[in-house]
Amino acid sequence: MSHPVRWPLEAIWEAVSPVLPGFTVEVLPQVDSTNTELMRRARAGRLEPVLLVAEQQTAGRGRMGRHWLSGDAASGHALTFSLGLPLAPKDWSGLSLAVGVSVAQNLHPQIRLKWPNDLWWHDRKLAGILIETANWGVANASRYVVIGVGINIFTPESEGLSTPPVGLAELIPGVDVAQALACVAAPLVRAVQAFEGHGFAPFQAQFNALDALAQVPVTLSDGMQGLAQGADASGALLVATSTGVQRVTSSEVSVRMQTGPNYEHM
Repeated sequence: MSHPVRWPLEAIWEAVSPVLPGFTVEVLPQVDSTNTELMRRARAGRLEPVLLVAEQQTAGRGRMGRHWLSGDAASGHALTFSLGLPLAPKDWSGLSLAVGVSVAQNLHPQIRLKWPNDLWWHDRKLAGILIETANWGVANASRYVVIGVGINIFTPESEGLSTPPVGLAELIPGVDVAQALACVAAPLVRAVQAFEGHGFAPFQAQFNALDALAQVPVTLSDGMQGLAQGADASGALLVATSTGVQRVTSSEVSVRMQTGPNYEHM
């Protein structure tokens, strides 16, 4: 991409600010990680709602501390952004799944979700989600939540990756980073607010309809094997094993398919 990105900042602000007072949209030419930056701000007491977009991210992070390898928005290869806002749901369980539902539904109908935080297309990884929270004050039930999203626009090199990647341009020829952000930003805010009010239960059927692991034999990183059967109303992964259906909730558990290529959750 030889010309500057024309980000739809005003349109996003106009769509979000009526339902999220104090909301701002910010683009940084370069940052280590949009999640890291918003967590730094939260620790410094800056708790305002913000959508932070990186044109170049030098130290992106994935789940379980993994490095997120992607291109950058300035070259048009990837979209990386984080949504930060105070949130006080009764139950935090399933937030990453609700976020995945919103992003997938607003990008392309063929995108599927891999529990708990990946977007897939034809068994290839399109996008990842990383959620972090910061507490402030024992008496306050709210936390500042940072929701990071990384979406491949063009398909990156797959060398060294356990899951083959894919870019959104394979699904939507001609799409660019600005268009992708315009599709997902405002709906994501609305989805997070709906989660705050009602939890994961209203998203359960939508997630299971997009579940890439439904009825697939899986092996968990703790050695348990079984048949994945979707998510329950709390967002836990249900796995039918020889000893019965098990609920998987640990954020430190990875899921591998037992059949086909050895695709590891990232």
